[in-house]
Amino acid sequence: MYKQNLPIILASKSPRRQELLKLMDLDFKVVLKEVDESYPEGLSPAQIAVHISEKKAKAFMENDNASIVITADTIVAYKDEILGKPVDEQDAVKMLTKLSGANHQVFTGVSLTYKDQILSFYDVTEVFFRPLTQEQIQYYVANYNPMDKAGAYGVQDWIGLVAVEKIEGSYTNVMGLPTEKLYQALAAI
Repeated sequence: MYKQNLPIILASKSPRRQELLKLMDLDFKVVLKEVDESYPEGLSPAQIAVHISEKKAKAFMENDNASIVITADTIVAYKDEILGKPVDEQDAVKMLTKLSGANHQVFTGVSLTYKDQILSFYDVTEVFFRPLTQEQIQYYVANYNPMDKAGAYGVQDWIGLVAVEKIEGSYTNVMGLPTEKLYQALAAI
């Protein structure tokens, strides 16, 4: 069993990641820093997610050696395309239209920073969507907030309840933080 004996900083504004840490009974504070989320060409989806989570972690390397800092980045990969956060509602509709009736992968890279060390890992989950009508996609985009979510959807939202036929892998990974692997990594520190 992991017993928290160090302060934890979550470097994420994601309400889903914050909720997951609370559900894990962890005490933490949220500290945000702006980080360029670009990445070099030619990386695999897993490498992209880890690369960005490590960029976020490096922003904290010199500031806080007494806390464990958790950073993460989630991306959606559909065929050979990376679907990040949509730029506008039209982009969200376009993404969801691609995902309709198809399967895709969700990758989350996580980095734990403690003292001057970074421990990074990733998880991948296969998500299967049933076909959606344009009316359903428009409804979701108009009534939920897909703009802050990779792939333009949240599995915990309406669309996850009516469109996700099955997942293979971690459900919490699709929410943005693979808690099972995070728990093991915290225990290792």
